[in-house]
Amino acid sequence: MTLIHQHTFDNGLTLLAEPHPSAQSLAMSLLTPASVAVEPEGQQGVAALLEEMVCRGAGERNARGHSDALDFLGVHRSTNAGVTRFSLNATMIGTKVADALPLLTDMIRKPRLSDESLAPSKDLALQALDALEDEPQEKVFIELRRRQYPAPFGRSTLGVRGDIEAMTIEHVRQFWQNTMRPQGSIISFAGAFDWNQLRDQVGELLGDWRGHTPDPQPTGEAERGYEHQHAESTQVHIGLAYDALPETDPQSILQRASIAVLDGGMSARLFTEVREKRALCYSVYATYAAQRDRGTILSYSGTTAERAQETLDVLVAEHKRLSEGIEQAEFDRAIVGMKSRLVMQGESTGARARAIAADQYNLGKPRTLDELAGLVDGITLDDLNAFVSAHRPGTMSIVTVGPTPLEI
Repeated sequence: MTLIHQHTFDNGLTLLAEPHPSAQSLAMSLLTPASVAVEPEGQQGVAALLEEMVCRGAGERNARGHSDALDFLGVHRSTNAGVTRFSLNATMIGTKVADALPLLTDMIRKPRLSDESLAPSKDLALQALDALEDEPQEKVFIELRRRQYPAPFGRSTLGVRGDIEAMTIEHVRQFWQNTMRPQGSIISFAGAFDWNQLRDQVGELLGDWRGHTPDPQPTGEAERGYEHQHAESTQVHIGLAYDALPETDPQSILQRASIAVLDGGMSARLFTEVREKRALCYSVYATYAAQRDRGTILSYSGTTAERAQETLDVLVAEHKRLSEGIEQAEFDRAIVGMKSRLVMQGESTGARARAIAADQYNLGKPRTLDELAGLVDGITLDDLNAFVSAHRPGTMSIVTVGPTPLEI
């Protein structure tokens, strides 16, 4: 079994590293608490601005100098302000880590956040909001999460237009200072590395980092229910959500397997029943969004206005019908699909770096591929059928975007 190295520094930062001796690349994922859920009221969108602005110069280098230095080393990087964690992800050749890591950690610890970088960052954030008019599927999920989750966990990662327009550089700097902190932060690596050298360098760069950001807490009940947003279109976009198990529940692997029966390829139930047999839609899928404190099943279908009502009815019915039982052939296909995804994850150092960081955040410990494969191997058809029978879908939140509301 592959050993995942782990070390926690005195400031609360956790370092994880999973070796892949045959890999030449090294991937990094750094999670911090500077997330959408901890944005101050009236500043929704400040995390999105920070996501852009940490890429516009850090340490002693301006935006062009910092970007050129990372490009010269061949470092591919991205930032993401998520609902519960802000992430910096990067992939590089393993031999370049000593040169690349100071440049990457400067983005977190020493972003320049210059006055001149605010206006273009705000422009990009507002453009992303404008683009929603051409992305009704994304619009559905933004509204669906807002209704399904309690505040502040249902916030859009794109922010609120009025808040963004009113944002000052001091708002961004204060948010960075208050939330980009080491207590609860996680930095993970997967690929080719020397553990002792990696641990020592991370300690040199981040060991004197200080501060703590409390975890966000729900501030009320979720709205739930049905919402229709009018759009002059011949298409209708349908989203639904309902509660599921959190990642921390021992039966979450069964929850994942049940959704693999619904949406695990062209032989899965949703594709077969909604698209293939009835030709109701051009797109249909479901996913299990597992978090540390909650879980949700999210499902989507895109169809025409004429077939929208029947599509919604069948989509809801198929989610509910799952509790009536799963056949052996469906079970076998789902398990093979889950194993295939684990194999593909194992071939990507980036996927593994992100996965072990997510495990550490959600579960308090990383899981190896062997452990994950063991969980999948331990699923039986009897266990899965008992699970779906006992965990029928509850009340659903539903959002539609199209010319007319649907009957729920």
